[in-house]
Amino acid sequence: MAERPHTYLRLTWRRVLQAAAAAGKTTSMSFWLAEPALAEQYMHTELLKETSDDIRNELQKFHLDRIAAPKKQLRASAQKLPLLPRRKLKSNLRRESRAVRRRTLSQRRRVRQLNLHKVNKCMSLRRLSREIIISSFKSKLVPRIAPTADGPVFGGAAEEAPAEPQVEEAARRDSAQPSLTLPWHAPYLLIGGGTASFAAARSIRARDPGARVLIVTDEPDLPYMRPPLSKELWFSDDPAVTDTLRFKQWNGKERSIYFQPPSFYISPEELSKAENGGVAVLTSKKVVHMDVRGNKVKLDDDTEISYDKCLIATGGVPRNLQVLDRAGEEVKNRTTLFRKIEDFRSLDKVSRNTKSITVIGGGFLGSELACALGRRSHDSGLEVIQMFPEKGNMGKVLPEYLSNWTTEKVKTEGVKVLSEALVKSVTCKDDQLEIKLKDGRLVKTDHIVAAVGLEPNVDLAKSAGLEVDSDFGGYRVNAELQARSNIWVAGDAACFYDIRLGRRRAEHHDHAVVSGRLAGENMTGADKPYWHQSMFWSDLGPDVGYEAIGIVDSSLPTVGVFAKATAKDTPKAVTEKSGTGIRSESETEDVASSAAAPSAPAPAPAVAREDDYGKGVIFYLRDKVVVGIILWNVFNRMPIARKIIKDGEEHADLNEVAKLFNIHED
Repeated sequence: MAERPHTYLRLTWRRVLQAAAAAGKTTSMSFWLAEPALAEQYMHTELLKETSDDIRNELQKFHLDRIAAPKKQLRASAQKLPLLPRRKLKSNLRRESRAVRRRTLSQRRRVRQLNLHKVNKCMSLRRLSREIIISSFKSKLVPRIAPTADGPVFGGAAEEAPAEPQVEEAARRDSAQPSLTLPWHAPYLLIGGGTASFAAARSIRARDPGARVLIVTDEPDLPYMRPPLSKELWFSDDPAVTDTLRFKQWNGKERSIYFQPPSFYISPEELSKAENGGVAVLTSKKVVHMDVRGNKVKLDDDTEISYDKCLIATGGVPRNLQVLDRAGEEVKNRTTLFRKIEDFRSLDKVSRNTKSITVIGGGFLGSELACALGRRSHDSGLEVIQMFPEKGNMGKVLPEYLSNWTTEKVKTEGVKVLSEALVKSVTCKDDQLEIKLKDGRLVKTDHIVAAVGLEPNVDLAKSAGLEVDSDFGGYRVNAELQARSNIWVAGDAACFYDIRLGRRRAEHHDHAVVSGRLAGENMTGADKPYWHQSMFWSDLGPDVGYEAIGIVDSSLPTVGVFAKATAKDTPKAVTEKSGTGIRSESETEDVASSAAAPSAPAPAPAVAREDDYGKGVIFYLRDKVVVGIILWNVFNRMPIARKIIKDGEEHADLNEVAKLFNIHED
């Protein structure tokens, strides 16, 4: 029995190692020498269960001694193990080490190949960019004259070779440094020079008096309001109105279409040095690329400007008919897409030098331009034709009976109206444009004005990674008008979520003012949601005008309540009384004091004739709830209309609701 514990112990160590290998543990002998407690645990739990009591006692005593013994004694004890298991352990260790070395070498080789591929790619790109820079710079150089025995030689090869290093250095220097007249950085960058951008700039400066704001616009003009281009400017008696761009409002007061004079702004060169900040306008420059991660934009001249906060207020571009796009150059040269100051100047010149103008479109812009040109035809003999596919003017907005009445009103302005007119083709013949309609009618004219809607400008969506709404167009934004981190959108280009009417997009002056102002506040940390119901208005001359809010669509059920109009129920009379011309400027965020019918008895209503729509209120319904309201020759009642839509309640009798607008007062 004296030799049995030792013999059994050697056998036990083999079984311990085998059990450890089967359990996924390491088979290295050094592990067990360093961790004898684990070896003891394996022996106690797996092997010693089958031994007798006397052997178990001897083994327990032996293991206690090994745990307390130094490592040297442990190594000496390990020498007593059989040679075969030790050889297997060593071979396993060598096999594993070789496999690890092979994997390491393979990974290093792959990394080296990948790095070499990247270096080659970078070198080829650098070589290509160098060639492009040199070639582009050479094209700008004036050919040098090299005198020879036969005479001067222009641009000889012998002259180009020595100058190539200088050309390369100059090209690299020009490409690395844009013009010093432009700011390198703008804390607040506003893309677009319209109403929304100016409202945002004014809001930013109000909350942060020391803010530096840079407006970048592709137009050559400072920020201006667009509504007078199709309204008041056409009724001016000043022959130089195209130069001054000043007009008399219906109230007789004169003003400019520009929001502020040039002295209000600072030059872009002074923006970074201005101690008290300011607003600078960079005109005739277009942003063609946005790097949202690097917070910078690239202009059409390759200049880069970095920013902290950015607003996209690019507005929209006028739509055109496909038949006009496919027509020849002569037709395109005689077609105006009305949007900017230059379009107003061009059309004003055309109206004074031609005999006939045809306006295609029966919406707001088309009807306003038709009436404006019709008024001018009384004195000049100009023939004005308006055609549209609907049955009447503003047929997509007004109910049919009111659209027909409006059409007759437009005719009295001197306009020849062609309804249900679908353009089939446009050609130029005998120095005139011939418009052939699908029903066979033929219209001859000298010039065409296409007023068929607006397409939101989303050119920066791809480079900036911004989402474009597939239903309404424009950049999709959240309730705070934010599209991405440090990027906001306002104006015609913003597709926002209306808490009452759902997701929508608005193309109105008042919406541009309010959304621009809110975006400017949020750019300075206000974090306010957009809840405002914007209004819009249109005037068919000084005698007929309307204001609208919400969703006004002729496909919706409508209820109209009308009364007989008086002399004070015209845009001209209202502006004379209030002293304001652009009605959205007097719009406020005020809430109507009451949405209930007045307690005092209403005066006896002056009932309008069946065909007389002098003034009234038109309610647009969806699921029996008012979602849109038009105030026809009813002014300064917009807070009431806004509250009715905000409440979102069903009304049993809309005639009672109409009394809130006091349409029956004399």
